[in-house]
Amino acid sequence: MVQPTPVWSDQDGVIQVTTGAKTDFWRVTHYGFIRDNGHFYYQNITGDFTAQVKITGEYQALYDQAGLMVRLDEKTWVKCGIEFVDGVQQASAVVTREYSDWSVVSLPENPESIWLRLKRSGETVEVEYSLDGERYSLLRLGYLTTANELQVGLMCASPDGDGFSVVFEEFRALVNQEMKL
Repeated sequence: MVQPTPVWSDQDGVIQVTTGAKTDFWRVTHYGFIRDNGHFYYQNITGDFTAQVKITGEYQALYDQAGLMVRLDEKTWVKCGIEFVDGVQQASAVVTREYSDWSVVSLPENPESIWLRLKRSGETVEVEYSLDGERYSLLRLGYLTTANELQVGLMCASPDGDGFSVVFEEFRALVNQEMKL
């Protein structure tokens, strides 16, 4: 059954989503198309910040995805998290500045959950992932934008599939304190 629109709930900080079919965030590169109809639950944050979340998904179809997103507009954003490719969960990061690029790392034995941490410092975004919520590995460090205010939050999509269920827990987005020299 095709799920044309997302179904979601937010109860006590646990956000459950069933994605809509044929949803995605992507711009031009390799595939030649632009899609900007994925699901994004966000807040506006000014300045430097750290965002983190635990994600548990029932990935099924090619490119089912869930994670964090930082966004200025439809041409400038980062999405990171899990992307399901050929039956394997990939730790994934896409940086888009007019054109999307894509980085992936295969994860061992399709873990039940993944933890993500995304840090913004000036124009730079650093993406880390963890399989246990304690030890993090760097996935990506990239330039995004000098804009001061960005949208920060949870992202999920089903580019090829009819939708899947995902649970986001322990989401936090904290503005970094001024460092004293």
